[in-house]
Amino acid sequence: MSEQLASVIARLKRPARQGRIGRLNRGVEKEGLRVERNGDIAQTPHPEALGSKLSHPHITTDYSEALLEFVTPVYSRPRDAMAFLEDVHRFSYRHLGGELIWPASMPCRLEGNDSVPIADYGSSNSGLMKHVYRKGLDVRYGRIMQAIAGIHYNVSVPDKLWALLEQLDREDGKTLPKDYRSARYFGLIRQFRRNSWLLLYLFGASPAIDKSFLEDRKVPEKLKPHGRETLLSRYATSLRMSDMGYQNKVQAQIKICFNSLSNYVNTLRNAIATPWPDYQALGVKEGQGNAREDWQQLNANILQIENEYYSDIRPKRVARHNETPSQALEARGVEYIEVRCLDLNPFLPVGIDDTQMRFLDTFMLWCLLSESPWISDEECDHLDDNRRRVVERGRDPGLELVIDGERRSMHERARIIFAELAQVAALLDEVEGEPLHARALESLAPRLEDPSLTPAGALMKRMESQEEEFVDAILALAREHRDRLGEAITDPAREALFDQLVETSLQEQRDIEEADVQGFAEFIEQYFAKAKR
Repeated sequence: MSEQLASVIARLKRPARQGRIGRLNRGVEKEGLRVERNGDIAQTPHPEALGSKLSHPHITTDYSEALLEFVTPVYSRPRDAMAFLEDVHRFSYRHLGGELIWPASMPCRLEGNDSVPIADYGSSNSGLMKHVYRKGLDVRYGRIMQAIAGIHYNVSVPDKLWALLEQLDREDGKTLPKDYRSARYFGLIRQFRRNSWLLLYLFGASPAIDKSFLEDRKVPEKLKPHGRETLLSRYATSLRMSDMGYQNKVQAQIKICFNSLSNYVNTLRNAIATPWPDYQALGVKEGQGNAREDWQQLNANILQIENEYYSDIRPKRVARHNETPSQALEARGVEYIEVRCLDLNPFLPVGIDDTQMRFLDTFMLWCLLSESPWISDEECDHLDDNRRRVVERGRDPGLELVIDGERRSMHERARIIFAELAQVAALLDEVEGEPLHARALESLAPRLEDPSLTPAGALMKRMESQEEEFVDAILALAREHRDRLGEAITDPAREALFDQLVETSLQEQRDIEEADVQGFAEFIEQYFAKAKR
């Protein structure tokens, strides 16, 4: 452990015992496809009994009409976030008929590109913008990639800890930046990018796909047949995060390594304003029409909007009305961090558990407290390569990564990180009064020595030992999770809240639609004019 990290942890222990560092806050966004009993993607509309996907704060959809997204409130204790996720799953299941929630990141059986229905958010300008944006993703990348699901883990540092960290930096004679929190959050992001491969190894859960995912494309060499309908990659951890998933060669032009807030914002803004020839050739509209249905993308630029940028991690700030995410960051700084590289664990009813949350909290605080110099272009390339290696071959016992310019064993480096994480976990456990974070590390440590214990390894082992197809294995797990969730009782107060939100969200959508008097073309023109400011 570096002297710097050891010193910071030592100086924070007493405030932690005194309850002066607070607790990390987290929220979870969890996606999951609705599927038929036989494992085909659902073609039914988003159930009205779940409320409006445009305005419901907790139950919505992502790209597809079939891709449910559950959003928790912000909680200071992981078990509270878990309880909410379980309750929202139970509530949703009561309105899905015989449909199931697919518990894996890679999608169920598909019948070509058009079998993935694009989400419809109603007739309002804001709803149509969301729909056209998704049509743009279709013409640029195809719908099948958009059927992939994952978990986004949002973390913020408590005010008490910020005050202590600023005090420690002043005591050390450091010159503090004007926006201290944003600068430290970007340091966290850089350390995360240097080490996110560890999360891909520990929690990657997508080593296999159904053949229908490739449609008519050539099968990559890294994929081998398993049974009649399954393709798997022997050592992969997360095909979702590979070049088969949320990756895009055009976006490689953007080159963000997160050295500063201004660099991040300006690079994204430039991508939204820079035309791309292939997208120009597609056209923003079909033909010369000006009807709403003629729109097929919001613009012909590298990015339509900021959300189109695919990354493992993002700095975030809740945007106000008529404000883009970048404008919110520029105006008021970073508020929280969104981790985006997490697969759904198909063996868990809601895709994540308390142990994983405790580990993520420990990892994120370690990233914050560690030294994190700016990332050079050369190091950025090494980090991308490390990530690719772990995604494709993370369960290979002999895998090496480039760490500080030298090739080193991935497992050796992981053990060193775990030793440092243990000290951070002890700091967090001073607040808890019991070793919750230490236990999380202890329960995950065996995965470092035995790749078959990782979710990807466990899924591979199950499929091979039982000679199961990918779809059959995940479908069986989906049924188990539905039955297990149904055995517990939803919190009555939360049940009443969900019932109320159905009505209020539907009414809110009606109000938005009735208030619209502006044409869609004018609405989009004004949106991008404001976005340039």
